[in-house]
Amino acid sequence: MTHHIVVLGAGYAGLSAAKGVARRLRGRGGVRITLVNAVGHFVERVRLHQLAAGRPLRDLPLGRLLAGTGIELVVARATSVDAVARTVRLDSAPYALGYDTLVYALGSAADTAAVPGAAAHASAVATYRDAVRLRERTACAHGSLAVVGAGLTGIEAAAELAETHPGLTVRLVTAGELGAGLSERGRGYLRRALDRHGVALREHARVCEVAAHGLVLADGDEIPADTVLWAAGFRVPGLARDAGFAVDDRGLLSVDSTLRSTSHPEVFAAGDAAAAYGPDGAASRMSCQTGLPMGAYVARSVAASLTGRTPEPLRLRYVWQNISLGRRDGLTQFTRRDDTPVTAILTGRSSARFKEAVTRGTVLALRR
Repeated sequence: MTHHIVVLGAGYAGLSAAKGVARRLRGRGGVRITLVNAVGHFVERVRLHQLAAGRPLRDLPLGRLLAGTGIELVVARATSVDAVARTVRLDSAPYALGYDTLVYALGSAADTAAVPGAAAHASAVATYRDAVRLRERTACAHGSLAVVGAGLTGIEAAAELAETHPGLTVRLVTAGELGAGLSERGRGYLRRALDRHGVALREHARVCEVAAHGLVLADGDEIPADTVLWAAGFRVPGLARDAGFAVDDRGLLSVDSTLRSTSHPEVFAAGDAAAAYGPDGAASRMSCQTGLPMGAYVARSVAASLTGRTPEPLRLRYVWQNISLGRRDGLTQFTRRDDTPVTAILTGRSSARFKEAVTRGTVLALRR
C-alpha cells in the first residue's frame, strides 16, 4: 500500500522538506509525495522588498525546482484540513487530497488585524502579491510612505523604497527602539544608514489606528501618509487551529523536539507556522535562517518515522542577522547561537555582497 506524504506550502521550509524527504526515501517503494502551493513559482521572500521597490525577481518555477525528484506538484490553496479523515480540501479541486503523513509549512502573512483600519488601508510586503500591490501604489515615486514596524522587514522596505524613489518621503514608525536586537555598533550604523537614505524615524510611537489619511497614534498624535506599509508583526493561517491540531496562543502548530505535532503524530511542521523552541526555551524566530534548516530537519524526521528510526532532537543555532539597506549597503550583525548579538558587525558594500551571496546560495541549495 502506498504511503502518501502531503506537504502544504513551498516556501523555504516546505520546499526543503519535500525535496529532503524525496531524497532520503529515493528508491524506497510505496511512497508518494505531493507538494501543495498556492502559486506555481518559488518566492524568495527575503527579496520582496526589492520587488516592492520595482526591481524584478528571478523566475523560479516550482516545476523546474522539482524536476527529477518524483514529487507531484499541485498548484492550489489549502482551505481546510480534516484531521479525522486525514484529508486536505483545496480551493481549485472538487476532491479532498488524502494523506498518511502531513507536513504543515504554510508560513505566515502580515498581521493587518492587529489594529483597526490596517486591513483596509495598509499595504504589506509579506507575500508576492503584497509586494506587487505596494509597487503599484508607490510607482509614481512621489508622496509619502509610513512604514509601521522596525523589524528586518520594515527596515529593509523603508531603505529600499527610499533609495529607489528619492521623491518619496519615507517615515519609519516603531513602538519600541530601532534595532533593539542589535549591538550598540549595529544600532549606530543602522541609524546613520537610514539617515543617509532620508528615512525619518519615529520611535516609541504605538499605532492605534490606520486611517485613510495615515496613522493615528496612541498619544493622540497623527502621522499623515499617502501609503502605509504594515510590517509590525506576522500571523499564521488558521487551518491548524480549525483542524483541531494543538496550537499555541499565536496559532502556531505545537510540536515536540522532532517537529512532530504534540496532538497528531502523523503531522509535522516547519517554518513560521511551527511553534519550535530552542534548548533555552526561546521561540524560534520567523526567518529564512530558521525555515530552511527546519525544513531539512523535518525531512529527516519524516523519513525516520517511516524507517523505524528516531532522529536527534532539533537544535536551532543562529549565526547572524543580514539587513539590506538598499542595493549597495547593508548591516550584518553576528550573533551567538541563541541569537543575542556580539560586538562584531559587517557593513556597507561588503555586507550587501555577503547577503547577496547567502541569498543566492539558499536558492542553489534548494535547487539541489
